[in-house]
Amino acid sequence: MGETEQKPTAGSRLGAQENAGISTLEHGQKPPMTPPGKLVSIKIQMLDDTQETFDIPQRAPGKVLHDAVCNHLNLVEGDYFGLEFPDHKKMMVWLDLLKPVTKQIRRPKHVVVKFVVKFFPPDHAQLQEELTRYLFALQVKQDLAQGRLTCNDTSTALLISHIVQSEIGDFDETIDREHLAKSKYIPQQEALEDKIMEFHRSHTGQTPAESDFQLLEIARRLEMYGIRLHPAKDREGTKINLAVANTGILVFQGHTKINAFNWAKVRKLSFKRKRFLIKLRPDVNSSFQDTLEFLMASRDFCKSFWKICVEHHAFFRLFEEPKPKPKPVLFSRGSSFRFSGRTQKQVLDYVKEGGHKKVQFERKHSKIQSIRSLTAQPSEQHTEVPKQSSSFAYGDDNDTAAVQSCRQGKEMKASPKDTGQHKSHSLKKSPKEGKKVDGAVVSTVEEEEEAAKDRMLQNRPQSQQPSTGSLTGSPHLSELSINSQGGPSVANMSLSPNLSPDAKQPSPLISPLLNDPSCIRTDDEEEVKKKRFPTEKAYFIAKEAATTERTYLKDLEVITSWFQSAVSQEDCMPETLKNLIFSNFEPLHKFHAGFLKEIEQRLALWEGRSNAHIKGDYQRIGDVMLKNIQNMKQLTIHLWKHNEILMELENGIKNSRKLETFCRDFELQKVCYLPLNTFLLRPLHRLMHYKQIMERLCKYYPPSHIDFRDSRAALAEVSEMVAQLHGNMIKMENFQKLHELKKDLIGIDNLVIPGREFIRLGSLSKLSGKGLQQRMFFLFNDILLYTSRGLTASNQFKVHGHLPLYGMTIEESEEEWGVPHCLTLRGQHQSIVVAASTRSEMDKWTEDIQMAIDLAEKSSGPAPELLASSPPDNKSPDETTVDQESEDDLSASRTSLERQSPHRGNTTVHVCWHRNTSVSMIDFSIAVENQLSGNLLRKFKNSNGWQKLWVVFTNFCMFFYKSHQDNHPLASLPLLGYSLTIPSESENIHKDYVFKLHFKSHVYYFRAESEYTFERWMEVIRSATSSASRTRALSHKEPHAY
Repeated sequence: MGETEQKPTAGSRLGAQENAGISTLEHGQKPPMTPPGKLVSIKIQMLDDTQETFDIPQRAPGKVLHDAVCNHLNLVEGDYFGLEFPDHKKMMVWLDLLKPVTKQIRRPKHVVVKFVVKFFPPDHAQLQEELTRYLFALQVKQDLAQGRLTCNDTSTALLISHIVQSEIGDFDETIDREHLAKSKYIPQQEALEDKIMEFHRSHTGQTPAESDFQLLEIARRLEMYGIRLHPAKDREGTKINLAVANTGILVFQGHTKINAFNWAKVRKLSFKRKRFLIKLRPDVNSSFQDTLEFLMASRDFCKSFWKICVEHHAFFRLFEEPKPKPKPVLFSRGSSFRFSGRTQKQVLDYVKEGGHKKVQFERKHSKIQSIRSLTAQPSEQHTEVPKQSSSFAYGDDNDTAAVQSCRQGKEMKASPKDTGQHKSHSLKKSPKEGKKVDGAVVSTVEEEEEAAKDRMLQNRPQSQQPSTGSLTGSPHLSELSINSQGGPSVANMSLSPNLSPDAKQPSPLISPLLNDPSCIRTDDEEEVKKKRFPTEKAYFIAKEAATTERTYLKDLEVITSWFQSAVSQEDCMPETLKNLIFSNFEPLHKFHAGFLKEIEQRLALWEGRSNAHIKGDYQRIGDVMLKNIQNMKQLTIHLWKHNEILMELENGIKNSRKLETFCRDFELQKVCYLPLNTFLLRPLHRLMHYKQIMERLCKYYPPSHIDFRDSRAALAEVSEMVAQLHGNMIKMENFQKLHELKKDLIGIDNLVIPGREFIRLGSLSKLSGKGLQQRMFFLFNDILLYTSRGLTASNQFKVHGHLPLYGMTIEESEEEWGVPHCLTLRGQHQSIVVAASTRSEMDKWTEDIQMAIDLAEKSSGPAPELLASSPPDNKSPDETTVDQESEDDLSASRTSLERQSPHRGNTTVHVCWHRNTSVSMIDFSIAVENQLSGNLLRKFKNSNGWQKLWVVFTNFCMFFYKSHQDNHPLASLPLLGYSLTIPSESENIHKDYVFKLHFKSHVYYFRAESEYTFERWMEVIRSATSSASRTRALSHKEPHAY
């Protein structure tokens, strides 16, 4: 037969070099001869919804078709993508690259094969090519439209705004409205159009490449990013969904992730008929069974999911493609399936080694042409990666397992002939509405007693008056803004610094008032009460506005009443500073007291407690919100002063030892349940909460509803205020965080300097001559500090040394040192070896340190000298004299758990130290958005009745009050390490709207009053527990928690 004529490709028409994507052949080898014979036409649907036809030999394996598509697109990083098609049972399956195409696709003429993203890396910055990121952005757009990528309205609007920016360029209201009218990205898009345009306005000047990067930056933090659900049942017959990701196998109930099995803990994956089996590695700290079993719909479904698990494990965990098994002589047992293609490490290395030209490509739905970026620049890691232009926190931070980053560059290789024809079509999606996803992040701390100890403490006397001189620890955890895993604040009640997970300590929920038998409510009482009140969602949204407003007013009173009263009794604060603080907070307190009164009056009418015969006109809240938000704009001048207030207070503390002591003592009072400077930021945080409430209301109301117009107008007004103040708030939160960290450190000067940004803090083990020793690390955008917990009255951390990030390199070194999750940090003058507690922790540190190195490289030069008294530790890891004081430090940290510390025993830093975890600024950003107040019914594992409590959730911690009128919390429960699930049938909790919090053997049940409040509590609490659950995926009490 004669040779087939080579048709021009999209790349060749633009003058690009030909390449075959990533070849799985070793260097110097040639691709196998294409099997001769008859040609078969295969229709491929691209991610931009165009269709291409490829002619391949009838006996060609799937790899020939895959390489032809990558060659047609001039796609170098093609291994992240796959081809999927419906099999004869209409089940979507992936094309096997080793088997002949025609043996997999029975009727090629009637099948359209889809070219889609198959492997979603933990960090989109690992995608070196602009074209690759563009295709990933198209996948996100498609997943949004099809309802696979579920998230809240804010995240959805922000995602779409970046898509719009990449398609039509800078904001123009007329053009935007026309474009959104024509392009439907999600169903019921109309309700979000104003928010989309509001976000789009802020993207001015952003290129399509930058928009793609921002889109992926937001999307990767969502819980459902890259997730495909596979229906299954557990051993008890409960319906669940299984999914596979770069970190391991995930278990979902609906769209809520309830469990995760990291690859490091999985020993073997197998299937037997319809049963999917996960064999776990033995773990003395885990109560999981050795083998977990899930039942799927059929053998084909089970085998298909098993295959994709095998491929994900190989792609993300292996260094190279697995070798084929030798064929058995007589009998074959089990599947011969194996992963075919390069692993992610091979792809990164391949792209890193090569160099290639910029290549143009066409964005199908964009008015702006792009040039494929990245000439090879070995000296800078992510020179092409655009900087992030938005600082919102979105959705749930996925288990990021950042693999080593790579330099840019590619090699050109020969490819199979591309015989496809280009057919351009307009993009048409079949969207489904996205659902909300939770904020990501994590925190925990305190052990609890069993119910027996709970009952033993019920008879202790309890003072109900606010304390003015408590010596228990103050909860110094602020709500801040910028990078990936949350940390809790710990309340000051009975929670001593005893944070060790292994020591039995009194429960943070144990209190005479909290366990008063008279507080127990019967189920009948609750049922009767439930029938008396409205049940529509709008009512509960309005009620959330009231309950959170109560807490906000109490927070304002901490400044306007408690702090002002204490200041007036002490001559420690300059008059100018007094006037600055109280003249700006008192008008806010007065206004919000009236605001709360109006909301409560409207709720009383709505509930029928007064004028019960009146209906309709009073069953709304938008008019009250609109009126007060408009009036609130007159107070904006006071909100702009908060930056000055915060800075002047910190300067006053810096210059006056008397004022410093006064503020420290005030923070020890029970009423000051958060750091003092956190209360100074509360008014700005509250604006974001108003915005969220109005967004939920507008989403719920149909446009014809009587309250829709007022609600939408109120949303527009508050959105404008948030947009004006948001940038200022971000700077203030970083400033506040630096000052909080300064209080936890000794042996350091000038921590707070202009331009310095906090990125992450957490516990790592440092390798020295004595072995691995626990250290606390603090990462900023210019320097990395490492410290140990010293034996001091204030429980501060002593700085041992620092590494400037300028000129630093980072590399994994598990094999070199024989230590799991090990990294070597090489500075210009010293190197250290550290180990994380888990692979997930190591990946987070790797990602953030690499990002910080890149930031430092772009700055003007090395960081200034940071240490005041302690010289830097310049010893190498193998010298025996490293950290001579460390044994005493570790001993001190253990013994200090047994005594009451007068100050700073329960801060985020100490929580991370005892829980061996880390926290980043993005977690604090998410914490700002995830705050909630209201009544919950609580029940212990072994108790019978339900107890009503007023609960405030903020800073990743639940604070418990007997009623909303109390001035200070009775107890608290920080949630770092806790798992949030729904009780299983075996737990005999036969009530609606119940969620379960558990850590090891400690279990609490909480019951909400409605479906809406239940979902809201689940949403905000998950923001404090989901990340911890991922890092401790196998520490749950049950193999399948639902």
